[in-house]
Amino acid sequence: MSLNNLCGLFLALIWTLFAVEFIQNQSMFKRILVIGLVITGLLSQQTKADEGMWLPLLVKRLNHADMKKMGCKLSAEEIYSVNKSSLKDAVVMLSGGSCTAEAISSEGLLLTNHHCGYEAIQSNSTVEHDYLTDGFYAKTRAEELPTGGITASFLIRIEDMTSRVLAELNDSMSETERNAKVRQLSKTIESEAIEGTHYDAALRSFFEGNEYYLFVYETFTDVRLVGAPPESVGKYGGDTDNWMWPRHTGDFSMLRVYAGPDNKPAEYSPDNVPFKPRHFFPISLDGAKEDDFSMVMGYPGRTDRYLTSHGIQMALDISNPAVVKVRDKKLKLMKEDMDASTDIRIKYAATYAQTANYWKYFIGQSEQLKNNGVVAKKQELEKKFQSWAGQDPQRQAKYGSALSEIDQAYRDLRDVTLNRTYLNEAVIRGAAVPFFAYQIGQLQAVMADSTNPGALAEAIAEVRPEGDMFYKDYNMPTDRKLLGAMLKMYYEDIPKDQQPEILDSLYKAYNGDFAAYAKDLYEKTVFSSAAKFNAFLDAPDAAVLEKDPAVMLSNAFLTNYLTKFRPAIGEIQARLDKGNRAFVAGLREMMPDKNFYPNANSTMRLTYGKVEEYEPRDAVEYEEYTTLKGVMEKEDPTNPEFVVPAGLKELYKKGDYGIYGQDGELHTCFISTNDITGGNSGSPVIDGKGQLIGCAFDGNWEAMSGDIFFEDKIQRTISVDIRYILFLIDKLGDAGHIVDEMKLVRKGKEVKRKG
Repeated sequence: MSLNNLCGLFLALIWTLFAVEFIQNQSMFKRILVIGLVITGLLSQQTKADEGMWLPLLVKRLNHADMKKMGCKLSAEEIYSVNKSSLKDAVVMLSGGSCTAEAISSEGLLLTNHHCGYEAIQSNSTVEHDYLTDGFYAKTRAEELPTGGITASFLIRIEDMTSRVLAELNDSMSETERNAKVRQLSKTIESEAIEGTHYDAALRSFFEGNEYYLFVYETFTDVRLVGAPPESVGKYGGDTDNWMWPRHTGDFSMLRVYAGPDNKPAEYSPDNVPFKPRHFFPISLDGAKEDDFSMVMGYPGRTDRYLTSHGIQMALDISNPAVVKVRDKKLKLMKEDMDASTDIRIKYAATYAQTANYWKYFIGQSEQLKNNGVVAKKQELEKKFQSWAGQDPQRQAKYGSALSEIDQAYRDLRDVTLNRTYLNEAVIRGAAVPFFAYQIGQLQAVMADSTNPGALAEAIAEVRPEGDMFYKDYNMPTDRKLLGAMLKMYYEDIPKDQQPEILDSLYKAYNGDFAAYAKDLYEKTVFSSAAKFNAFLDAPDAAVLEKDPAVMLSNAFLTNYLTKFRPAIGEIQARLDKGNRAFVAGLREMMPDKNFYPNANSTMRLTYGKVEEYEPRDAVEYEEYTTLKGVMEKEDPTNPEFVVPAGLKELYKKGDYGIYGQDGELHTCFISTNDITGGNSGSPVIDGKGQLIGCAFDGNWEAMSGDIFFEDKIQRTISVDIRYILFLIDKLGDAGHIVDEMKLVRKGKEVKRKG
């Protein structure tokens, strides 16, 4: 138990003894009052996580006073400013919100997670140069590698557009009319915001359509891979440790942003130079200690904190189990082939990792939604809301039907949710060839347009690079196995009246053997190999595309969805949107003294809290940090997830931690009460002085329900200690020259790395 908690219990004990003596001489009323105060005093000693993903624009008004009490030394303007350099200028959105990164040098060097750079590491790996297994550090700028499409966006400003948008909307509009008007306004507002600049902009909806904010970005497309540790370090613990504490994972990689000579975005060119950011994070060597203030800034992808009990129950009953079942099958099939071949392992590494991550996520979410009683908590809130609305005729007219509308919408969605989930997981994200064929099949329209003879050549020129990228990480036998298995699952699990007619025809033609059908498809389709695909592009023929079995299969599934289900789902979704908008507006009116924050939607957010331990269950207490000793304790040479590199073992044996150690130990990871979710991967964890202390990469298993209901007593963010990252770069990776780019600080003074 921590010293802080011991002190808290000691004070609570004194307070209790005092209260007992006092109570003996007081009236019944005073006894009850004092007992209440005792309970409050005891409860106040418990550590709570710090809920809220706050818009940086509003931090000064909503959060700054609270942050200062917790230990933040920065002004609100030092955190977010349009006119001056601020922390937001060092926080980077990767590839439209897939992950977050942070600038850590004046030369455009970015830090993010290993799993965020994983696809770039994988795409540059070959059997001869297996950077996944061996790691990679560029010795010179010339050795830095292209990342295959990663983009880096820096936030320029946020503007509140709520009044402007809502002035054009009214309650008499249908949801279709409302959405059309919002799209029209978005286009106008975004165009105005970036006119005469090289920026891009996005108008985003908040609080279920009750508020709107504009985000303006500067986006760079020349982003290169600088370094990453071996997979045995960057993914240490693998799927076993994923979402679990304690963790010992060196989950980091490094990128660099390149710009033109004018420091503005430019397409990839050898003449480009490292981008000079408006701000970069100095790096603290002081470490993250219990009760230290911690702040995370980044781009959380999606939360659903205002989801009702009806939506949660549908997820528990239908969508979550379906996702887990389909992904479980895909993972097993990919793993069979990956284990048999180094080439296939490299090709499918990124796809496998992405599939596995949310396979385990939905297992954990379902488990913790039940364990943490989230449905009952939501029902309690909904009961209070309904009672509050019914106490006033105007409120009843405005909000009284919101929950019943939401309930009915989810009842109606239940009939189609399994089909929609399987379409996404088993068809669109199943075997790769059918969906690729569907995308390329759009060439038919170009071929049919005789008015523009040059259009086809232009379209084919655009398609060829897509083919090169597709076939680089494609293995026909693996994809074929996936197709047969996914079609079989779809046929067996989806109601027959919801299936495309082609599926029943195939079942009859092949006596239920979808693997045999898949074998025929890959023999006949022009998409089964790069050679056949490029041969088709050399002599394009609309008739070939029209009759191609992969195109026909994908068209059948998508046409089935678009004609049978999309109109109905659109109508149900419109009712759900209307109900949710009213429900959230009513909640905010019901609790006027509460500071509400919007759901995550891949826009920049700030969350603040403290470095803290937690007690997930009876007789279990987790400390707030782990050390390299734990890496060695978990080592299992027979399990690929827990192999420790020989070089790391040697450094541990010597205790050679350099300037990165603390009291003879090397801290690896730590936990804090910050509120994060997917998309925050790679986010900077910042101390009260604005210095980098870690890189966030995960949440904890016991709070996997946290995207829907924040678990204030047990929810934690798991981060790599920045000192472990520097140690791995410098000592294990022999890449101290990269550390030399950074600004290292200890006790407020800049220090230099010792070679």
